[in-house]
Amino acid sequence: MKKWYDEEYEWEIEVVGFNGGRKGTVRFCRNGEEIGDKYTCTYGCPVNAQGQGICSKAMVQMFPIIEAVRSGGGLLNTGGDSRYSKALMCPDGCVLFRMTAKPLGHENFWRGKFFA
Repeated sequence: MKKWYDEEYEWEIEVVGFNGGRKGTVRFCRNGEEIGDKYTCTYGCPVNAQGQGICSKAMVQMFPIIEAVRSGGGLLNTGGDSRYSKALMCPDGCVLFRMTAKPLGHENFWRGKFFA
């Protein structure tokens, strides 16, 4: 792989809770999430410090949110806490994540005339 584009945003995705006040995810979450687990990414799929990827079902739910921000939108109108932060429950209703985008100051992929 040879990354050639400096992305506009870096994402941090943190496990902040579980549905129903559970204390853990044993026999509940197949990915084994724990409160405080953090994943990061720019364009690729989020991975944690141990190199493990985020749940594929959760990623399917998160991708449109990530793309909305990459496209210049914000998260306030979708129930977010701020323009760049939003909490969401995984599709299985097990794990509560907080997604936070950090602008990196690079040019937008589509407006940057990278193909000119």
